[in-house]
Formats: sequence, C-alpha cells, structure tokens
Amino acid sequence: MNQPTKIQDDADATQPVPIYRKYGVNGWEDIEGQVIIEAPVALTVNGEMWLTFMCTPAQLDALAIGFLYNEGILRSSKEIEILRPCENNSNVDVWLNHSVKRPNKWQRTSGCTGGVTSVVVPKGLKPLPARLRITPADLAAGMDQLFHVEGLYQEFRGMHCSGLSDGVEIRYHAADIGRHNTIDKLAGLYLLDPRPMPHKMVLTTGRISSEMLQKSARLGAEVVVSRTSPTSMSIALADRLGITLIGYARRETFIVYSHAERVEAS
Repeated sequence: MNQPTKIQDDADATQPVPIYRKYGVNGWEDIEGQVIIEAPVALTVNGEMWLTFMCTPAQLDALAIGFLYNEGILRSSKEIEILRPCENNSNVDVWLNHSVKRPNKWQRTSGCTGGVTSVVVPKGLKPLPARLRITPADLAAGMDQLFHVEGLYQEFRGMHCSGLSDGVEIRYHAADIGRHNTIDKLAGLYLLDPRPMPHKMVLTTGRISSEMLQKSARLGAEVVVSRTSPTSMSIALADRLGITLIGYARRETFIVYSHAERVEAS
C-alpha cells in the first residue's frame, strides 16, 4: 500500500512518495502523495549540544543562525566561523569566533510544535519609528506575493510560511511546520545574505504570539501582518515597541491592533 515510488530531493523537505488510496465520487483510486517531513534537528554551538528543533529540515543554516540571533547570542554573520548542517540533516554545527554560554533554562513557547526560547522579557528592543506607510492594496499584494513565492506552502499547505518584505517586494521567505521557525529562518537568511532594506515588514500565515512579535521586532519590522490572529501579549508588546500589528489579513479586509497610523487609505 505505502511502498515508495520515487525519492524527493532533501531540499524540498518531503518524504519518499508513497501510494495512497483516495475515495471520491468515482470510488477508489490510487494516488501519489507527498508528506511534509517533521524531523528532530540538533543545534550544536561551539561543540556543545544546545537543543533540538522540531522542524521542516530545509534552510537549516538559516534556522540555526536566525535562532541564535533572535536569542541575542550573536549580532552579525561576522561572528560565525563555521556553519555546517550535517549530510543527513540531523544536526547543525555552529562555531562562533567567541565563547558563549548555553542558557540554563529554555522556556517552551505557545502553539504548533512548540518552540523554545531563553528570553522571557525582550532586552534592548526600542520603539521603531513610523517611517513606513502602507495602503490596504499594499497589504493584499504582499499576502498574494507570499503565497506565490513560497513553493513548499503552495504545494503542500500543511505548514506555515513567512516573508520579509521592504513594503513592496518580498526579499526573503521560508516555510516550516513551526511558525516560530519561519521567523528564525527569515532572520538567518537576512544575516547570511544582507541586502539594503530601508523598511521591513513581516508577513506570515501563523498566529502572532508574543515571541513571534519579539522575533519580528529583532528583525526591525515596523509592520507585522498575519493571516490569522494575534494574542493579547503580542498586541501589548507591539503597542510598546511602535509596531503596526495586523491580523486576519484577507484580500479586502484586515484588523489593525496597534499603531494604525502607518496604514493609509487607498
């Protein structure tokens, strides 16, 4: 019944393609089905095992570096001596050019596969200036663009995707089973391939919890847009940090929860 018929490349984060039985109006039929991989991936820093991500094993270098950046462990890619995902994608080995101490306690975050963080209260985050101006049409175009550019999400849907935009064009995008992982991957992609971005906006399919908002703030995003809802803590944090937080973004409707001054009439 479930014998593999072909093998997918590791980069597309899918398992061997099995044959499934589908029932529909014409009765039973055999179909090929792809399943998104959910895998444990260890993070090793300076030779010490730190934690295990539960994630989609793609863009692992970006995930590792973005996570360390969002945790305040490193500030730039210049601190990286070695960045090496292993061949079977079970571990990412990171060596920095300075010593770091592994946090004594990780706090499990809300939702999805459950991310982890050592940061309870954000440190060093200052309110962002309200320089970016967007219209409802900009928001609709941004979400459409996100769904268009992110191939894994478009093909399989059973995951989250996020994008980092300059307000006009999505410059970086990532998909993962964990919504927290997508923002870490965005941070890593940006650090490993920095491009000038006078404005930053995060767009995501995932719920905006306080740690999602915090990660977006670390990226310097003035606007955070989600297809679904924010939490009460994320709204309070967005208000404090000067971030425009938008939820339930659809083609013609959305809700602004904080700092609506950035959103102008079309």
